[in-house]
Amino acid sequence: MHRPINEHPEAPAAPIKPNRSAVYRFVKRGLDLLVAALALAVLWPVLLIVALAIRLTSRGPALFRQERAGKDGRPFTLYKFRTMRTDVDPYGDSPQSGEDPRLTRLGRFLREHSLDELPQLWNVLIGDMSLVGPRPLYVAQIAEWNAVQRQRLLVKPGLTGLAQIAGRGGLTIEDKLALDVEYVRRQSFGLDLRILVSTGVAVFRKQDIYEVRYSRDRATRSSSSPATPPDPAGTDEPSAT
Repeated sequence: MHRPINEHPEAPAAPIKPNRSAVYRFVKRGLDLLVAALALAVLWPVLLIVALAIRLTSRGPALFRQERAGKDGRPFTLYKFRTMRTDVDPYGDSPQSGEDPRLTRLGRFLREHSLDELPQLWNVLIGDMSLVGPRPLYVAQIAEWNAVQRQRLLVKPGLTGLAQIAGRGGLTIEDKLALDVEYVRRQSFGLDLRILVSTGVAVFRKQDIYEVRYSRDRATRSSSSPATPPDPAGTDEPSAT
């Protein structure tokens, strides 16, 4: 069993409430529907080509389905293009480089261009997700979070979020959870727009794609003991989407 994640020192101590404005919620959902529907209508040839390429270049299905935690912790099925071999643990550690042997050659390309996430437009269309919100994590991970960190579940998960423009793979899980809670606290049209624009820039630049380390005391999520601290005489650990 994984140890609980320590509370980020900058996380708010008091309970918070997401933006309850009826106008905000109506417009946010309307924008989700409009963008997801238009994107699927325009990009369906790309989706078809990617799906066929996956089937032709590796064994297994084109789509990867996995249960993730949605709003209020309710499980939903998340869709992605498959980027790994089918004989690996689907709940294993995140790849920390493009040389990870679990990645297929095409999968590496899809991840580095964020094309593997495109099927989640369907999740947005049917209401499981939003364009902007905390990234959906494993249901089992909820047990590792403290009460403050669980406030990220007060809103729908998103295709992109505050953590994805503030460091992405360069952040530890503690940093990501704190930024997710910060998004819930600061939800607004302006913040959503800034996140969407910044995400486009980050995707274009292919920034911070791979996880540097899972947490402050573990190199990977499956690590059973703290990782060896970096040599003070060496280079600094990468940090930042």
